[in-house]
Amino acid sequence: MKWLAAYIMRGRLEAMLLASTLAMLSLMLAPLSVLSSGAVALVTLRKGAYEGLIVFASSSLAAAVLATLIQVPYTFILLYVLVLWLPIWLIAIVLREGRHISLTVEIAVLIGVVGVIGYYLFNADPAAMWKQVMPRMVPPNAPVENVKQMIDLIAPYMTGIAAAGAVFSMLLGLFLGRWWQAMLFNPGGFRQEFLGLKVQPRLAVISIATIGIAIASSGVVSQIAWNTTILMFVLYTFIGTAVLHTVFSRMKIGKYAVPMFYITLFFIPHSLLPVALVGLSDTWLDIRKRTLNQT
Repeated sequence: MKWLAAYIMRGRLEAMLLASTLAMLSLMLAPLSVLSSGAVALVTLRKGAYEGLIVFASSSLAAAVLATLIQVPYTFILLYVLVLWLPIWLIAIVLREGRHISLTVEIAVLIGVVGVIGYYLFNADPAAMWKQVMPRMVPPNAPVENVKQMIDLIAPYMTGIAAAGAVFSMLLGLFLGRWWQAMLFNPGGFRQEFLGLKVQPRLAVISIATIGIAIASSGVVSQIAWNTTILMFVLYTFIGTAVLHTVFSRMKIGKYAVPMFYITLFFIPHSLLPVALVGLSDTWLDIRKRTLNQT
């Protein structure tokens, strides 16, 4: 991966070609979108907002040309620019100027929350819209009754799920760009930053209050609160991951425990819930400090 980071840093043309090409290839292999956004993040983090903007804008134009050649709808490029490249350029600026990765993560989640609330202001009944869209996402051989039940259950929360997916991808791209930057110019720097990831206690209080509002209220207010809670879940999943990585790495079997931890997260998505709870509880328990004192 270091060679890829070095290639991006060779110049504007190389960064633009890589970002736009990977954007198109992500149509066939979605995880490549993280590499694409990581390229924008790396340039912005290392060379500043102006250089990042040039790469971001030129990559958008190049992606539009490629989309024309392979007959991909322009809506895909527009969504790519507005949902992934623009936000990651903004939060990369925040990280470069503020140098606090925790604050950057909070702002990324805040962007998602603003997006959710803004969408509810734009569309009074997002659930109805999702009930029309989701059947197109279901395999044609799925049982009709089960599909309808699933759609009715999930539709009210799909706005939050979609926003959480966008924020998750955005943060992965940012972390990748920061990791590349560290590999080239500050070896080991990203590991130290990520393992120290934590947020202010007031945010945890707001998160718990939001859950309370979601449970106690009904209608649109409850839906907005639940969809916001889903975004908070993303935030505390990253924090919980940093906490558990630290804990496992300090064990005698750390060189095996840490890889197994990430393999578990990848293959067993349900394990993300306890990880998020660990992240939330760390606000008050400071698990990493306790672990350090015990070693």
